[in-house]
Amino acid sequence: MKQQVGAIELCYEKKGEGQPLILIHGNGEDHTIFDAIMEPLSADFTVYALDSRGHGDSTPVDTFDYSEMAEDVRGFIKALGLERPAVYGFSDGGIIGLMLAYKYPELLSALVVSGANTTPDGLKEIWLDKFRRAYERTGKDSIKMMLEQPNISKADLASIRIPVLVTAGSDDMIEDDHTRYIADSIPDSSLEIYEGETHESYVEHHPKMAAVIRDFLLK
Repeated sequence: MKQQVGAIELCYEKKGEGQPLILIHGNGEDHTIFDAIMEPLSADFTVYALDSRGHGDSTPVDTFDYSEMAEDVRGFIKALGLERPAVYGFSDGGIIGLMLAYKYPELLSALVVSGANTTPDGLKEIWLDKFRRAYERTGKDSIKMMLEQPNISKADLASIRIPVLVTAGSDDMIEDDHTRYIADSIPDSSLEIYEGETHESYVEHHPKMAAVIRDFLLK
C-alpha cells in the first residue's frame, strides 16, 4: 500500500485490527525486517509497517535528515487519521520515534525504541569509524546523516510525557551508558538490556519484540 505525504509517497504494509501501531525500521532497511512480529502483533493492534523515504518502495531521495523523516511519519498519521498511535522504532526508527514524542506531545500514545541514539557519539567508536570509512567509500548521504545527526538534547528527552520502553542488546553498537542515559532522561520510561544480543539480532526477522511490545502497550 502507498500513502502520499507531502511530496513523497510512503510504502507500507497494514495488518490486523485494534489500536494503531506504527513500526519504523533502521538505516538501509525496509519494513520487511518486521516480518516475524507483524502477525503476532496484528492480533491486538492495527499494525502499519512503513518504508521510510529513500528506503524500500517509498520515494527515492538524494539527501536524508531525521527531522524530515519524522515529519513524514507525522504526515502519515494525519493523512490516515490515526488516533494517537503507538510507535515501535528500531535504530534510526527509534530516533524518529523519540523526535515525534518530544516535538508533538499529543501525537503518540506510547513509544518503544530499540538501539536508538540521541547524538552520533552515542555510537561506539568502532562503529563510528566503520561509518566514516563507508561514507568515504560510497558518499551516501544516509551514512553521512548518521555521522552528523541526531542532536536530541537531555531537555528534549525530559519533555517526553508518554510511556517509553528503551531496549538494546548487551553487545549493541550503541554505548551501554548512552542507552541508560536515554532511559534515565525520560520521565516515564523503562529499560531492558538483552544479554548476548547485538544491535539487530533480536529485532530483524526475529519474533522476540512482539511479546515485549504487546506486554508494554497493553499493561
